[in-house]
Amino acid sequence: MSTAAVFDRHLGAFAQGLDAVLADYDAAAVVITPDAVHHGTEEIRQFFAGFLAEATPEFWAAFRVETRQVAGEVAYLVWSAAPFVTRATDTLLVRDDRILVQTFTPFHG
Repeated sequence: MSTAAVFDRHLGAFAQGLDAVLADYDAAAVVITPDAVHHGTEEIRQFFAGFLAEATPEFWAAFRVETRQVAGEVAYLVWSAAPFVTRATDTLLVRDDRILVQTFTPFHG
């Protein structure tokens, strides 16, 4: 599966719930945020459980993809969900159909 296909599947997984989101991650994956580095699927599960718990229907209605780029094994996303998140970036390293590394930085206005 290509990086773009994994990226698309991952973006679509948010509508399907936490288990679908986590299915894209390698067991040894890391998610790096401004506040912490989440190692492995259990810590990543906790991170996304918190994120999804705060994402109201209004958040999802406001969600917009601004930029989506793929180069080799790297995928890059800029999105917004104003007024909740004025801009955010995600970068993913995808290998063997799994996300190995993700960075996530939200900006609040």
